[in-house]
Amino acid sequence: MSSAAVFVGRLVPDFDLPCTQLPGSDRQRAALADYRGRWLMLMFYPRDFSLVCPTELTAISNRIEEFRRHGCDVLAVSTDTLESHERWIAAPRLQGGIGRLNFPLASDTDGSVSRAYGVYVESMRVALRGLFVIDPNGVLQYHLVHNLSVGRRTDELLRVVIALQTGGLCAENWTPADAMLDPTQSLGPGSVISHYRIEERIGHGSFASVFRAVDTMLERIVALKVMKPHGPVTPATVLAEARMAAALNHPNICTIFGVDDSEGVPVIAMEYLTGRPLSKIIADGPVAPNHAAAIGRQVAAGMSAAHAAGIVHGDLKPANVIVDSQGSAKIVDFGLARRDERLNENDDTVVIGTGGVSGAYVGTPGYMSPEQARGEPAMPASDVFALGLVLYELLTGRRAFADKNILHVLSRIRSIDAQQFAAEVPEPFASILRSALVRDPAERLISMRKMADMLE
Repeated sequence: MSSAAVFVGRLVPDFDLPCTQLPGSDRQRAALADYRGRWLMLMFYPRDFSLVCPTELTAISNRIEEFRRHGCDVLAVSTDTLESHERWIAAPRLQGGIGRLNFPLASDTDGSVSRAYGVYVESMRVALRGLFVIDPNGVLQYHLVHNLSVGRRTDELLRVVIALQTGGLCAENWTPADAMLDPTQSLGPGSVISHYRIEERIGHGSFASVFRAVDTMLERIVALKVMKPHGPVTPATVLAEARMAAALNHPNICTIFGVDDSEGVPVIAMEYLTGRPLSKIIADGPVAPNHAAAIGRQVAAGMSAAHAAGIVHGDLKPANVIVDSQGSAKIVDFGLARRDERLNENDDTVVIGTGGVSGAYVGTPGYMSPEQARGEPAMPASDVFALGLVLYELLTGRRAFADKNILHVLSRIRSIDAQQFAAEVPEPFASILRSALVRDPAERLISMRKMADMLE
């Protein structure tokens, strides 16, 4: 047998093979490109007319709609000729045929594709029972090779496909009806994930839990964010956005040291901060104007650097600003951050309904901008609006939108009167709020840099 040439996490070899036609279809070839945008279960089998093949192929065919409901197509490949496949399908079962199949059979007569996938037996000129589950981007996510005489169970194939699409960790006895394991619930003091040893949980939210942990490779304390399963964004998206935020280097932004998904769970290692969240400082009462200006100036400076790098926070709020005993403020949790490509030219977080860039309203209702409240993606002007609300709360000790009914909050945000809030605070805050809290982001002309300068 040739050595395996495919690996999980890498692009699979291309193919383009003649195949049997399905009823109502005139397609005569099957190519990897045909399946882009959908999952593909690619099966190799040894021979037509074998004893095992009819049992597994007909069982999968009978349940093809279950695979399709999960966006997964099925393609079977053997080294038999196309004419052999067609005779096998056309022949009645009592005469050794297989009858109608609901997925195509492809012919790899010279074994080139079987060799590329590492399942070809040279001495017999057949393929082993290789199984390859390929994601919509052409990346291999699962593969298994059976002996020629061992058939594959449809229930197990469905279990694998659905588990891969669900994300998270899949237990040995997991079934599609089960919830995925939540690593944030099973991690505790002494647990190890990747090269981080957990010491204690220090926070949790809708999308993730945060732990104080020891980086055993660099021997330093970190804040480790561990993502929960079933989040509104995929693990790949979380890691991609964390990598973008990791490029930020500013004294008022919490440093991201690294991201890791080597154990199937996205984790983000960040600078461990010892201060208090601004939300707890506000809970003690209104902050003096000079203190509010110092905090606001630092937040605006940090966000100005993020915007200059093309990064939007999207969930700026008091809970995401940590202030230490020396008065130094740092912005944390760029978990909802998204790169704003236009910039390249120059725990109350919730998911509500549908809309926005990820199919949902994502953010904290009391600090959303009007455009976010309409389900539109966050932009730099959205962060400016949020900082305006944070400054108002610092000075008054009250949330601008404290209604417990989320829909009422979103409605009030969409109809905000900036002057109403500006009238309650002294200068220069009043001028900032009049510019930062306007409804239309196109008319919200004040920048983070300008806000920092006005608070100097």
